[in-house]
Amino acid sequence: MKGSWAGKAAGAFTLTGPESDVSTATVMAKIVEFLGQFITDTDIDPDLNLFESGLVTSLFAMQLLLYVEQEFAIQVTNEDLDVKNFHSLNAVTDFVMRKIAASA
Repeated sequence: MKGSWAGKAAGAFTLTGPESDVSTATVMAKIVEFLGQFITDTDIDPDLNLFESGLVTSLFAMQLLLYVEQEFAIQVTNEDLDVKNFHSLNAVTDFVMRKIAASA
């Protein structure tokens, strides 16, 4: 899956065009924007453990998983269901970037 990001009306991004131009900052910003729908303070240390801090529960983790699948057009497999992929903003961002790169 290659291309550049084109914003849709709902704020989601889809891959289009001949070149891929997704940045780590863009991915993290979209994840923070999603979290902002559920928490009031989105000024979160990117390495903060979201589970230990209480910001994310196992139920919310499933919502986050579904969000990254839909928002970034990736597929989360059973092998990906590891807390190390979702425990912090940096971890989720790195996971999404790896999945995007693997599908290119």
